[in-house]
Amino acid sequence: MEIAIIAHDRMKADMVQFLNRNKDLLLRENIKLIATGTTGGQAENAGFKVKKMLSGPMGGDAQIAARVAEGKTKMVLFFKDPNSSHPHEVDINMLIRVCDVHNIPLATNEATAQLLLLGMDKI
Repeated sequence: MEIAIIAHDRMKADMVQFLNRNKDLLLRENIKLIATGTTGGQAENAGFKVKKMLSGPMGGDAQIAARVAEGKTKMVLFFKDPNSSHPHEVDINMLIRVCDVHNIPLATNEATAQLLLLGMDKI
């Protein structure tokens, strides 16, 4: 299962902590992680194998949306910063819309991401 991880700048440390707390599940052979550039780099530094896309503002969100539309990405964990505006908000909204159109689980905060992983672990 391909899972996308994305985090806005102020949320990247939270994402890495979340990944570390769920390391046993996320390092399974059947789990493949993809990420926007900087988030992916930080996940790699924490010991995860990650396929990195471009950074979000440079098109990474759109690349992940395309993988969702193609049926490759089956879950998106996107730690959004609700207290900041983002110049690539259009891409973010497009990613959310594509997840909705293709019925792909999308978490925009840590609590929901944890529930998605717990649910996946039961399958």
